[in-house]
Amino acid sequence: MKFDVLTLFPEMFKSLDESIIGRAKEKGLIEINLINIRDFSKDKHKKVDDTPYGGGAGMVIRPDVVYDAYSSIKDSKNAKVIFLSPQGKLLNQEKVKELSKEEHLILLCGHYEGIDQRVIDEIVDEEISIGDYVLTGGELPAMVVIDSVSRYIDGVLSNESIEEESFSNNLLEYPQYTRPEEFNGKKVPEVLVSGHHENIKKWRDEKSLEITKIKRPDLLK
Repeated sequence: MKFDVLTLFPEMFKSLDESIIGRAKEKGLIEINLINIRDFSKDKHKKVDDTPYGGGAGMVIRPDVVYDAYSSIKDSKNAKVIFLSPQGKLLNQEKVKELSKEEHLILLCGHYEGIDQRVIDEIVDEEISIGDYVLTGGELPAMVVIDSVSRYIDGVLSNESIEEESFSNNLLEYPQYTRPEEFNGKKVPEVLVSGHHENIKKWRDEKSLEITKIKRPDLLK
């Protein structure tokens, strides 16, 4: 899977060099390329924004610099372009699975008051939001997309981990326990140390349903 990220702040993506995503990059399972939109500014001060037509607060990113940055990406015409926006479709596990089937994603990160609508209409295939709230930019949502989608790429995680996690079957995941067997007077549920796999699976299924009813009853609809 190849990710190209159009951003004004490529330094923010250093966290993706760590942990599971970092190892996936090292193994060549995923590729993350950061394209600094500011590099395509023709202004001597590398300015990329301007005041909005019609007035209003804030600044708007110019369409020409975004388009030039997009045009610099190899094979961009064969990629799916996603604009991270609070106006987009809400990201969920089904959408993550759908995106993981793509070979090349281009993630466009907005900032300031937004991006000129003309370039959005020109290059964007889909707008995605990670929640009903507004952030200072699209960098954090882009990282969320990269992290969540990468987990479905073959070799990044074990298939068992993916199948049993929350939302994989529209239920939240069952509680997890590890050593020590007793902690602060609380013991691990007896069934988990019984070695009886059928009973363990039944307990986990029941707990998943119970937790979903309490925490996210909307998922059961």
